[in-house]
Amino acid sequence: MTELVEGSAYPGARRSQAYWNREFQRIHSPMLRYGFSVVSVAIALGVSFALQYYHCRDAALPVLTVAIALTTWYAGTGPCVVAVLLSSVSFDYFFTEPLYSFEISDGELPYYFIFVAWAVIVASFSAVRRRIEDSLRQAYDDLRVEVEQRKRREDEIRQLNVELGKRATELEATNKELESFAYSVSHDLRAPLRHMVGYSELLQRQASSLLDEKSQRFIRTILDSAKRMGNLIDDLLAFSRIGRAETRKTKVDLEQLVKEVVAEIRQDAKGREIAWKIGPFPVCHGDRSMLRLVVVNLVSNAVKFTRMRTPAEIEIGCADRNNKEVEVFVRDNGAGFDMQYVNKLFGVFQRLHLPEQFEGTGIGLATVQRIIHRHGGEVRAEGAVDRGATFYFSLPAQNATERTNAP
Repeated sequence: MTELVEGSAYPGARRSQAYWNREFQRIHSPMLRYGFSVVSVAIALGVSFALQYYHCRDAALPVLTVAIALTTWYAGTGPCVVAVLLSSVSFDYFFTEPLYSFEISDGELPYYFIFVAWAVIVASFSAVRRRIEDSLRQAYDDLRVEVEQRKRREDEIRQLNVELGKRATELEATNKELESFAYSVSHDLRAPLRHMVGYSELLQRQASSLLDEKSQRFIRTILDSAKRMGNLIDDLLAFSRIGRAETRKTKVDLEQLVKEVVAEIRQDAKGREIAWKIGPFPVCHGDRSMLRLVVVNLVSNAVKFTRMRTPAEIEIGCADRNNKEVEVFVRDNGAGFDMQYVNKLFGVFQRLHLPEQFEGTGIGLATVQRIIHRHGGEVRAEGAVDRGATFYFSLPAQNATERTNAP
């Protein structure tokens, strides 16, 4: 039962002590601190006189020592020195022979020195403990501030993650809507376009003898524009399908893939003088059909834009960027482009050359970028006007993928 009472009393006493510690240590006025020193010594003297009156001998030493300890703890070093001096003088004057005199007899001198030494030791220990507690309190305050800041940052990060999740969901829904819209528009445009081409061809066949050269040129222009629009629709449909198609990643032998594409394009470029330079390629990880479309687009562009060069030079190579990625490039000595418009190259329907110079719909490079982004890579381009161009795309290396999938 006593243990329970003591256990319940100690926490209250500790809380009370901690409270008064904080209250006294908030006192920064020198007058109050030194006044506390004088009052503590005066109270200790009063208690010593009372104990002496009741025949408690040698009570002055511990009582004055307690006053010094309290002064050191609550008022600091300066008031502690004052308390030691006042206690030493008072002890000499009131409690050592001869009494009420500052002289000290030979018999009382060791007793007085013991008091002074003990007072200094108590003051020193109290000062050290005060410094340690101040350091611990400062460390605790710093730790509490750091914990609060970390908690606030975690709350902010959690809120940002929630917002990011919402934005990602909204973006995914928007992309699906855009893809559906592009597919629907492209699909719905086919019927009126077929009517336009069909009736224009009928008009050209049946009324060609009744039309003059100017009118026939108008009809040819309509047919050419309709055919170009059909190509645009086909490319737009292919572009939208890439966003909906499932990516089936496997091991892809890039060297074999590039050789197949070059052999196919060589058949279409018969009669042209083209110097091909094809380097070695590693095995990478990706969707083979999509990567084949990337290589076809880039190599076809190189063949197209070197049409005015004799001989045309096309280089296809690969460089290891690091252990996780490989970078493939397609370089040519063709028409090139101005680097200030490099950001427009990979946009849908973006062209840097006139249709009369080079045919195309402006979707090929956008398709390349979309496929490579789905593979976790990047696409970039370098070039100069009439000095050729180089297109780069990065892919995850096969060894990096194997390490990632390893158990």
